[in-house]
Amino acid sequence: MRFIDPRDFTADRPWGALDITRFEAATVRLHWTDKPYVWHVNDGEEVFVVLDGTVDMHWKDGQGIERVTRMKAGDIAHAGIGAEHVAHPVGPARILVVEQPGSV
Repeated sequence: MRFIDPRDFTADRPWGALDITRFEAATVRLHWTDKPYVWHVNDGEEVFVVLDGTVDMHWKDGQGIERVTRMKAGDIAHAGIGAEHVAHPVGPARILVVEQPGSV
């Protein structure tokens, strides 16, 4: 898992960009939740953006150890293929998810 705080990003020129990932086909979905999702392993790339609220992202590192990263509005996570994780909102949250169609 890679976590990105957009407030820390500055480009070397106006409209410079940080490439997070590339999709051949993608869905962009806005989610609302106040309950955790389920543990799952990505079969494709995923970009997870907290738009409103707070989310504790539980994820497993390369050694299978569970980690937790608290995400707040504006924070971005990139979950690559094989990333095992589950999102736990802390109260209601709105989340933008970009992923391949049919992803878990």
